[in-house]
Amino acid sequence: DLAPGELGRSLEHLLGYYYIQEIASMLPVLVLEPKPNQIVLDLCASPGSKTTQIASKMRNTGTIIANEINLKRIIILASNMERCGVANSIITKKEGTAICSRLKKEELEFDKILVDAPCSGEGTLRSSPKTSIIWNINTVRQMSKIQKNLLSSAIEVLKKDGEIIYSTCTHAPEENEEVIDFILKKFDNMKIESINLPVKCRPGIIKWGNKDYSEDVEKSCRIYPQDNNTEGFFIAKLRRVK
Repeated sequence: DLAPGELGRSLEHLLGYYYIQEIASMLPVLVLEPKPNQIVLDLCASPGSKTTQIASKMRNTGTIIANEINLKRIIILASNMERCGVANSIITKKEGTAICSRLKKEELEFDKILVDAPCSGEGTLRSSPKTSIIWNINTVRQMSKIQKNLLSSAIEVLKKDGEIIYSTCTHAPEENEEVIDFILKKFDNMKIESINLPVKCRPGIIKWGNKDYSEDVEKSCRIYPQDNNTEGFFIAKLRRVK
């Protein structure tokens, strides 16, 4: 018999019948709404929880390019995809902006893109207390630059009327609203859309410190641990309009 919290050791889990995932972590794919036979890019894919969720939504049809830069994390990604029977995916190992540049040269465009970006992880504090020990503002600022580059690159390979979901597991506005504000000001062909989710969402922040963000950034979604008994998350939905 399995003790509480040991679902990951069950035969059904090992056979890929289900994937254990935190509720907040499942939400970006619910917003992405991938459909069968679409072409989807998961730019920062490992460990594969969202990739397998996307494949399930697509009923294992179409194509997913699951990209990851770290070889050790690719091994985990490949293992989870194999365990869950994902058959419509290609794993690539490349830095996010570089893979987008290469895909653009090949004139490959995507219906849907998920940028579940690397971040400072403030939203994971309750499950990973060590985050508070290693946290520092310089990491936040560094991550913000990386995130802006990743999202800018992804937009270059998005089809007209295609959608990008940008998500992080942090609360830092520098890594969330500031990134979306940057994109809206840089790309006149991108619009932010409202999000409807089965959990309590708070609107995006439009002022932080001495910075004012576009009012449209309010359409993004902040998920706080105290609201839903989940980890903290940020989600924004962007559409290419021309």
